[in-house]
Order: sequence, then structure tokens, then C-alpha cells
Amino acid sequence: MRSADWWSIEILDSEHAVTSATAWQDAYAQVLAESLITNGASSWKWFEYSWGVVLEVAFADERLWLDWTSLPGTQAALDAVPDPVAGLLVHRGHGGTSGSYVPCTPGVPPIADRVALPEPI
Repeated sequence: MRSADWWSIEILDSEHAVTSATAWQDAYAQVLAESLITNGASSWKWFEYSWGVVLEVAFADERLWLDWTSLPGTQAALDAVPDPVAGLLVHRGHGGTSGSYVPCTPGVPPIADRVALPEPI
């Protein structure tokens, strides 16, 4: 079984916009949820932050994601974000404050001669 491809749509608040990202979510959440259900999304979740909202969506493969984003309803919702120039981020992976992937660096392997010996009395 294949793992899902996660995608994020981040809508940022803008000081010069008429509406907020939360107001945009209130207006379009129902329409986007219906289109996600009917177009094969395996999961989605909304997150609210002080700077805006994030919609994380999972599809079984990239083709389903591309088909969903090309729907007229999805395009209309994305065109209606408060700041479509600087307030819309669409990318692969989890969004918001999930942080970037940082691989663990290997530690120094334990070796017997590196163990502290007891001090002589």
C-alpha cells in the first residue's frame, strides 16, 4: 500500500486586504470539502494560526492533486484569497509550523577506549 501525497495550501492574512484568511476559510471550506470528497482526496485538515489558515490535503497520487487543483471551483476559491499575490502558498508536504526536514547527524560510535576509566586510589 502506498502512502498518500500531502499538499498544503497556506492563506496568509494581509494588512491591506478587505477580508481575513479566516473569513476566506468560512466562505470556501464547504465547497472545497465537497470537491475533495468527490475527487478522491484521502484526507484533509484545516489549521488556524495567528498569521492565517492552512489546508492540508492528501491524495493517493499527484495526478489526483493536479486534477483537483484544475477544477473551476478550486481555481475560483484560490483566486478569491485575501491577497492572491503574496498571501497564497501552495506546496507539497505539510504546511504551517511543521518545520523543515532536518536529518539526524550520526553520533560518535561508542568505542571501549573512549570510556572513562576509574581513577587510581
